[in-house]
Amino acid sequence: MIQNPQDTIAAMATPAGGAIGVIRVSGSEAITITSKLFSKNLAASKANSLHYGNFHTLQGELLDDVIISVYRAPHSYTGEDATEISCHGSRYIMQRILQSLVDAGCRQAMPGEYTERAYLNNKMDLSQAEAIADLVSSTNRASHKLALSQLRGHFSSELGQLREQLLKITSLLELELDFSDHEELEFADRTELLELTDKILNHINALIHSFETGNALKNGIPVAIIGKTNVGKSTLLNKLLHEEKAIVSDIHGTTRDVIEDTTEIDGITFRFIDTAGIRNTQDKVEQLGIERTYQKLDEAIIVLWIIDRSTTDAEVNEMKKKCKNKKLILVRNKIDLEQEHMDPIDYNPLVEISAKYGQGIADLETALVNSADIPEINENSVIVTNVRHYEALTKARESILRVIESMQMGVSGDLISEDLRICIEQLAEITGTPITPNEVLGNIFKHFCVGK
Repeated sequence: MIQNPQDTIAAMATPAGGAIGVIRVSGSEAITITSKLFSKNLAASKANSLHYGNFHTLQGELLDDVIISVYRAPHSYTGEDATEISCHGSRYIMQRILQSLVDAGCRQAMPGEYTERAYLNNKMDLSQAEAIADLVSSTNRASHKLALSQLRGHFSSELGQLREQLLKITSLLELELDFSDHEELEFADRTELLELTDKILNHINALIHSFETGNALKNGIPVAIIGKTNVGKSTLLNKLLHEEKAIVSDIHGTTRDVIEDTTEIDGITFRFIDTAGIRNTQDKVEQLGIERTYQKLDEAIIVLWIIDRSTTDAEVNEMKKKCKNKKLILVRNKIDLEQEHMDPIDYNPLVEISAKYGQGIADLETALVNSADIPEINENSVIVTNVRHYEALTKARESILRVIESMQMGVSGDLISEDLRICIEQLAEITGTPITPNEVLGNIFKHFCVGK
């Protein structure tokens, strides 16, 4: 993406229109160019220092009183010399300052170029760079903590451990090939290698399985609200969202299309999907809505089935079959009207509510959080949230499974090494740090050198 990595670039680091705005400059001439437009000479300024003064155009027109932060390579976000200009957030002021920097020798930065330079200057790997976007777009406590964990390199560290283990096996096999004519030399046997490979497979599997949780935390856990017509699905949606999102009416079949929105409960985002009521109808539009109800049922992780006093155990068993791989919560609504006439239902969890008056909603929210079954998330948690990472891990698993199969069949080391390299390359796709022949060679001499 970079046009010329030698250019000094400038861009707004904050949106215009606020009380304060920040403009970032990065590159070998960042300090020199900024000094041309500032009332003080920054050439001799210390790293990580702040300077107050006036900012002018090249022609000397005063634009604003500013504070300039000075950073010196490699101790900056990009790893280059950099300045950050804090000014008033007026759109006019920020645009004039940015234009003055361009007039003085900067180039307007491309989208994402600061982070790209940070990656190219080894300030972070690809997974950490992606975590910055996740951190900026985080919408709940859990996704924020996961982004922080990835940004701090915990995911990279997990992949680094896998890389070292794979490199160990590769190095042993390389030695086996290099000294195949010396039968008296003994290396780790295939049983040991197979045990190590099994551990690697289990580690990769754990990361892959975490993606379902990570994806749900990042995009919201999909919850389908289903039930017969006029059981209060839309009223419940409005109560959960704390706003009048869906039309509520006593007329059967009012909801004819899917309505979706999100809300946060206990730090977790839930994506609620209000669906058309299920019933036999000749109305073609309503029939389309009911078809979409079943489609959304397939997409959901959690299903809220709203029932009334007419619901039977046989219907419950039938719904359990339809939701076999999902978390099903039975919600008995309108208890303010029907409490004395309700037959017991043999199912857990069963939550009794009055969506109209808000009774039992707190219990329902607790049941939702419990059904989500999200592990405790902190800044050290390693959970895969990125589709690209998931796909790379899946391909890595395919390679390591071939390695295990080859070892069990007694296949030659050169063929096994090829699959090991593919596995390492797939993991390297995540961080952007491919393995080199020198790494294998260095590992051999470091850990498996024969006779000094």
